[in-house]
Amino acid sequence: MGGPVRSGRPGAGAGGAVRRGVPAGLLVPALVGVAFLLLPLVGVLARTDWPSLLHHLTTPQVTQALRLSLVVSGWALLLSLLMGVPLAWLLARVPFPGKALVRSLVLLPMVLPPTVGGVALLLAFGRRGVLGPWLESTFGLTLPFHTAGAVVAAAFVAMPFLVISLEGALAGLRPSLEETAASLGAGPLRVFATVTLPLLAPALAAGAALTWARALGEFGATITFAGNLPGATQTLPLQVYLLLQDSPEAATSVSLLLLVIAMAVLVALRGRWTGGAVREARATPPQGAAVPADPAGFADLGAPEEGPTLEKPPIRPGAEGGAGPAPAPAAEESDLRAELTGYTRFPLTAPAGTTIAVVGPNGAGKTTLLRALLGLTPRAHAEVLLGGRDVTRLPTHRREVAWVPQDGALFPHLSALANTAYGLRARGVPRAEARRQAREWLTRLGVGELAGRRPAQLSGGQAQRVALARALAARPRLLLLDEPLAALDQTTRARVRHTLRRHLAGFGGVCLIVTHDPVEAVSLADRVLVLEGGEAVQDAPPAEVTRHPRSPWVARMLGGNAWEGTAGPDGTVELAGGGLLTTAPGEATPPGPGAPVLAVIAPEAVSLHLARPEGSPRNVWAGTVRELTAVGSRLRVLVTSPEVPALVAEITPAAAADLGLTDGTRVWTAVKATEVTVVGL
Repeated sequence: MGGPVRSGRPGAGAGGAVRRGVPAGLLVPALVGVAFLLLPLVGVLARTDWPSLLHHLTTPQVTQALRLSLVVSGWALLLSLLMGVPLAWLLARVPFPGKALVRSLVLLPMVLPPTVGGVALLLAFGRRGVLGPWLESTFGLTLPFHTAGAVVAAAFVAMPFLVISLEGALAGLRPSLEETAASLGAGPLRVFATVTLPLLAPALAAGAALTWARALGEFGATITFAGNLPGATQTLPLQVYLLLQDSPEAATSVSLLLLVIAMAVLVALRGRWTGGAVREARATPPQGAAVPADPAGFADLGAPEEGPTLEKPPIRPGAEGGAGPAPAPAAEESDLRAELTGYTRFPLTAPAGTTIAVVGPNGAGKTTLLRALLGLTPRAHAEVLLGGRDVTRLPTHRREVAWVPQDGALFPHLSALANTAYGLRARGVPRAEARRQAREWLTRLGVGELAGRRPAQLSGGQAQRVALARALAARPRLLLLDEPLAALDQTTRARVRHTLRRHLAGFGGVCLIVTHDPVEAVSLADRVLVLEGGEAVQDAPPAEVTRHPRSPWVARMLGGNAWEGTAGPDGTVELAGGGLLTTAPGEATPPGPGAPVLAVIAPEAVSLHLARPEGSPRNVWAGTVRELTAVGSRLRVLVTSPEVPALVAEITPAAAADLGLTDGTRVWTAVKATEVTVVGL
């Protein structure tokens, strides 16, 4: 009683965004503009002779003009489709000199007065025009004052609507969808028919409807170029022009018919002519969609890994009870030899059955490497031999390389099952068999019961598993995975990683996995390839990279402290940020004093003290606790010091409690010389 009353409208309550009033300086002109556009339409409705409407619309002259309008607009639409679709494709996808000029020519009929367009057509295709005499003498075709001329005039003014609508849709279509389809073995025609065209269908339909409606209402260019001949070129708009002189009431009735047709087209399109017809499916499940807590195929996969191991554990295909049939190997045993030039500059070789984890900071060239192997980027070139076969000059769809890009690139118009079967169908597998194998792969990855859903109905993690299943089902010689597990939660990631490792253990080809996850790098890969600035800084087994990382980024990714510096005398390292680090006697710092080196200190090798420690530690610095982070059952403590770069220590929660560590606590850090690993850069 007496309390504040809040509006029940959304956003009007507490915490909601309060709508501001529209400024009168904008509202009044806007309303005047609406009235300016609406009043002529109201005038047509008010002046229509409703009792005589049907009679006016069924007179022989009107019905003849209506039939001719439908014929002319239909042929104009067909002509626009034949020329406009390829033109929109060129403008959206192909760079060429004079592209801006061509686009201006496409837009010109939209801003050109129709009568001027008619004059231009007459000077081009008339009997005394540039091409008119040749058309008449060669083909016996006379366009002016002929139905064909009315078609040409209507297509001239209407085709830009189709080109603009389709070009916008093509520009908004994600290239990764078509590239992924090609990597799964689909040729250009199949990609266009099964991926591009279905995704463009809404924009194509919208553009076609607008083109037809514009052609149906064309007047100025038609009467100037084709004349006003009953039964030949006299369309409905021209009939309205004549009726205004003899029967204004009939002219109003026919105008109402054209008005209704135009409004029906616009209402049916509902704004799709703006080029926004191609919309990407959101990677979130619909509200209320059930996501299984234990998806099919997970119950018998065993416990997830606790963390990275130094070596990839051996797994025998089919040796794990209850895990389903052994994964099918690649079509043939296929080794990889590649020579990369351009942004990525190094040779890459791998025997059949090898899995390589590709790691490095952002911009290091990881994705560029994968795209170069696919032949999809001008930034880098790769001479590629796969199983002894030179595939360098083959198009992507003939390389037998499957790719999972970072966004998964699921085809939004296909179900999860159809997505997974896509590569098999592209390689000629019968539909029933392809769907059977696809369903098996979806089940292995725990999304079998989601086979009928489309990408818009899947969560990000579910969509990523479907994309992974699609690539694995294609049985490629070379498998390229760009952060395939990034969208999964930790528990699901461990289980899917387990399934992926089983498949890779029996895979007859080569697999490259781009990842930022150290667990994936050491548990899935036989080798770790470290890239920086397009160059290979290290290519070694996971255990070697873990013990002796040659990149500060990799050392930090693996959880270590990595300090750059130069080798000094007597086993010391002069740190780049200032300070001196002592290593164990006899510890080599190749290639000698003055050389750039990387000093790596494991977090568990750093001890923390409230007072300066006495005894064996030869590296002791005062510092301040700046951050405490829980990692599993331990705590990571970030300590900053004016003497050396920031240092991360890993201790138990009990030790942190004994020391009373909080943000801002003053501590001493100590590192034994024997705990410092130094590698040359």
